[in-house]
Order: sequence, then structure tokens, then C-alpha cells
Amino acid sequence: MVSPISMNTVEQSIISAVETGMPQALSTLERVVNINSGTMNFAGVHEVGDVFGAELEALGFDLEWVDGSGFDRAGHLVASFGTQGPKILMIGHLDTVFAKGDDFQKFERLEGNKVTGPGITDMKGGDVMIIAALRALKSAGVLENVSIKVVMTGDEESSGRPLAKSKKALIDAADWADIALGFEDGDGNIKTAVIARRGSVNWTLDVTGKAAHSSQIFTDEVGYGAVLEAARILDGFRSYVSNVPNLTFNPGRVMGGTRVEEDNTTNSGSVFGKRNVVAQIFKATGGIRAISPQQLAEAKTKMQAITQDNLAHTSAVLNFGEGYPPLAPTDGNKKLLAMYSAVSTSLGYAPVIAVDPRRAG
Repeated sequence: MVSPISMNTVEQSIISAVETGMPQALSTLERVVNINSGTMNFAGVHEVGDVFGAELEALGFDLEWVDGSGFDRAGHLVASFGTQGPKILMIGHLDTVFAKGDDFQKFERLEGNKVTGPGITDMKGGDVMIIAALRALKSAGVLENVSIKVVMTGDEESSGRPLAKSKKALIDAADWADIALGFEDGDGNIKTAVIARRGSVNWTLDVTGKAAHSSQIFTDEVGYGAVLEAARILDGFRSYVSNVPNLTFNPGRVMGGTRVEEDNTTNSGSVFGKRNVVAQIFKATGGIRAISPQQLAEAKTKMQAITQDNLAHTSAVLNFGEGYPPLAPTDGNKKLLAMYSAVSTSLGYAPVIAVDPRRAG
């Protein structure tokens, strides 16, 4: 820790308000962590939203609950304050990965001034930080100098569909804002912050081959079969992607044989095939992550070219689905990080650097 530099009266007031508000923040954290809000527990997500909404309303925020029935989720909390100064968006989410039937359900205090509980890091702790920061600004008399919009989504862990509906509240708020701050933990290191995040897009690969007795594989009449063609394609993806910084792809489920039946609702399926029969069908599904829209577009083009360079008597179709776009590093993000790091050092803590995008999703 370095020695803190001198601060003005307003900054000292903010620090004092943060310290004074810590017991209330910890109490709120315990309360919301003890409410299960797994994404599909709509009542629990709404209840957590009610807790945060009440605290925001007490600070003078106008509240809106965005109903999620149109995208099969609980909905989102949107809170707004102010009409002057820079427009700042503060982003959180209400849901967690822990379902209602999960064994991990309760807040617990540990030794060494630590706590554990479902969703503390991801991200009820971040939500509490948003409110604690706003309460400190209010106490210091400077909240009125900015315009704030808080969006806490109810489907971050498993997005509702269609995305055009489930992401509308967040996109609208981002369009409104001059600055957007997300309060979810990045890579678990307090000395880093996320200024760039790779996007994630789903893909499916369907390959067909010519069914025949395995003794005739590789012949001019039969060719190579669906599985070997799929292996060529996937290894082609690997060879290309592994040489591009921050670009990755992953085949999460593969099935090949004479008959293949997929069940995408359960991410499972069944396969029939015999060792002496050339495979006729192959199906794979996976994801690709890229650091910028340009990188993603280039990867899609290259992957399609690999897919179409077929072995004899095979064909393949590669489709890309929905996902979320990349957040490319920008000069504005770097400037914001520099300001954040300066605040950290002025408080006597270490500088904050940009997280490696590979470690943040």
C-alpha cells in the first residue's frame, strides 16, 4: 500500500460516508444473499429487486420494473435519478447461477473478516456496492451533480429470448449514458478492471457423408464419411484460431454415426453407429469468442471457408447463432481506467490495470 495523497473536503466526506455505511451495506448483502434468486426462480429474482429498489427509492430514485414475461424471465430493475451533469449507467444483475434446489443457499461469516454465500461475488456484492456508492454521494451532497441510471437485470446468467426483448432495457440505458460502469467481479483480482471483453457467439456444424461398409472407406465411390470430414473441419478451426490472439472456439458437444438425434433443450442426444459402417451424420455445437466485431467477422469468414473445402462425398453446413457482441478496448475505456487507478492510489491502494481479456470471459 502506498501513502494516500491529500484530498479535498468533498472527497473526504465521500470516504467518511462509505465507511459509515458499511454496516448497512453488509446487512443488505446478508439479506439478499439469503434470498434464492436463481435465474428461473422468478419470485426470488423479483424479491431481490424489491430490496434494492426500496433502498434506491429512499435515495430519491424513480423505479421501473421491466416485466420479463415477453422473454420468459422475471424482469429487470431500472432506477433513474437526476437531469444534469454526466450521464452514468451503473450495471448489476439480480439473478445467480444457484437454483432454488441447490444445496448452497445461505450467507455465512468466516474467519478473517470474510463471508461466503451464493451469488456474493456474482454479483449481489456488486449490487450492494452500487447502492453504497450512491448513498455516499448523497451524503456528501454531490449526487445531484450527476444523472444516474441503475440497471439490474434478472437474466444475466441465462438470457431470455428473444435477445432483442431481454436486452432492450440495458441497450436503451447504454444509448442514454456517457459512461457505463459494470460492478461484477472480473477475474477475481482487485488490482484489475475490465476494459475489454470478448463476445460469445454460438455455432452449429452439420456434416453428412456416404453410408457404406467400412471396408470401402477412402475409395473414390465412398469417400471419407461424416466423422472424418468433421474432424478435418474442427482441426482446421483449431489450427486457424489458435494463432489469433484473444480468439478461441470450443466444440462443446459432438455426435456422429449412422443416426443422430439431438435434444437441445437438455443439451443431450443419442447416437447409433457400428464400427463397420461409414458414418453418415455428424453434428456439433459450440461457441466462439472474439475481442472485436472485426475479429469475429474475419473468424466467421475463415471458418466458413474451412467448412466448404469438403473431402470426397461429404458436405457440411456451419451456422452461427445469437450471442453477445465483443466489447473492444477503446481510448475512452483506457481513460476511465486511468481515473479509476488514480483514485485507488490516492486512497493508498495499488494501481489498477486492465485485465487480460482471456481471463474475463
